[in-house]
Amino acid sequence: MKINRIVPLLVLLLCIVSPAYAQDGGIENLRETGKAFASVARTVSPSVVFIQVEGKASGSAVTEFPSPFGDTSPFNDDLFKRFFGDRFPGIPHSPRPEMPRGERRTISQGSGFVFATKDGLLSDQSYILTNNHVVEDADKIRVKLQDGREFDAKIEGRDPQSDVAVLVINTGGLPALSLGDSSKLEVGEWVVAIGNPFGLSHTLTVGVVSAKGRTSLGINDYEDFIQTDAAINPGNSGGPLVNLDGEVVGINTAIFSRSGGYMGVGFAIPINLAKAIANQLMDGGEVTRGYLGIVIQALTPELAESFGLDQNVGILIAQVSEDSPAAQAGLRQGDVIVAYQGKPVTDVGRFRNQVSLTSPGSREQLTIVRNGKRRGITVTIGTLAKDKLIAEGPAQSADELGLNVQTLTPQLADQFGAKAGEGVVVTEVRPGSIAAMAGIKPGAVIMQVEHKPVKSAAEFKHAVENGSSDKRVLLLIRRGDMQQYVVLNWQ
Repeated sequence: MKINRIVPLLVLLLCIVSPAYAQDGGIENLRETGKAFASVARTVSPSVVFIQVEGKASGSAVTEFPSPFGDTSPFNDDLFKRFFGDRFPGIPHSPRPEMPRGERRTISQGSGFVFATKDGLLSDQSYILTNNHVVEDADKIRVKLQDGREFDAKIEGRDPQSDVAVLVINTGGLPALSLGDSSKLEVGEWVVAIGNPFGLSHTLTVGVVSAKGRTSLGINDYEDFIQTDAAINPGNSGGPLVNLDGEVVGINTAIFSRSGGYMGVGFAIPINLAKAIANQLMDGGEVTRGYLGIVIQALTPELAESFGLDQNVGILIAQVSEDSPAAQAGLRQGDVIVAYQGKPVTDVGRFRNQVSLTSPGSREQLTIVRNGKRRGITVTIGTLAKDKLIAEGPAQSADELGLNVQTLTPQLADQFGAKAGEGVVVTEVRPGSIAAMAGIKPGAVIMQVEHKPVKSAAEFKHAVENGSSDKRVLLLIRRGDMQQYVVLNWQ
């Protein structure tokens, strides 16, 4: 009987004690996480620098702090002014009196970090990674370390296309941060951003990797962004994004914001891309990029079906430049690239990055699909030149598509940079139509319908009527010097 009474008491006691133990364990886990962040701060902060840039301004001479994140200043927010007034660190103060036109200056700010050092005969040097947009208009650059020391810096090299810049200061003994491998980052992994938002030196914020491989954002010419929810604000630009080992995995660059401040979506340049650019800048002061000479576009399911492909894997070649490396290798318009250097190709932006970082003169293997069959092509990578950085007659109406076209006469061909008899020019696009929703605009030249050239407005109308039995039509259009396939679907 005594045993029967003891067992329920033990069970009741365990039920009472177990939550307490669980709560203590949870708190201990949080303490350990906090210690990890504190360790990162101690390791990384001495290598992070505050960058102040002085440059020439146009218009009236007002000292200002421009933001790379938009024109809306968070300092103008009424709630912000109510709490902080005009005394908040880094806030732009009242405009100074206008100076003579030749003396107008602006002051801007950002962040950076020491990533390499070099011993010299006359002086030691330390190299700092930051964003190009932080320093591109600089006449004078001043950097400040966590310990309060300040140094004049000069630009070793900068690359506007990737938004990466390297600065150098004449001092040694600074700790250089370890550069990690951004390709090994996983979505959900903890990351830490350190920088100088609003002039608040060495501010640490914490978040996770929200996504990888963000392209086509319109921020840089070459994009492969890490997306994070670690708070990034004006002044964070150029600062490091690090993992829990204190290794740099990205350079904080931009945010998506409607207010000019943090909204939970920030972007960082992956350190693997930044490192490749920085190495070239340190070697020669500029970046040499690989070049194929093709215009590419995403392979949508509609395009894949139009080209007789089972699945939309790869990217589509919309145009091949004459005498380009691609043309010399035998690549053709309409080929689908499915692999480069033995690795699958799935994204237009990432493929552009891969080619641009390939050394000119190297021979690389492409796998393409042409007429439904796979084949390998070897191409010799060229050098991207700096200047390549990235019809009259009765109008015919295609009512289903919502556009009007005219035959390209010699006069119209000259006007639109085309050749007479090679396509038709779009003269009108009705708002809300299928053509409008596909992005076709007046002035575009339609060169092919269902892979067949059209030479007149009448041919175009006939081709659309005959080729659209399934209420879908494939067009090859030209805008300026660029050609692109478009599928119009009115099912």
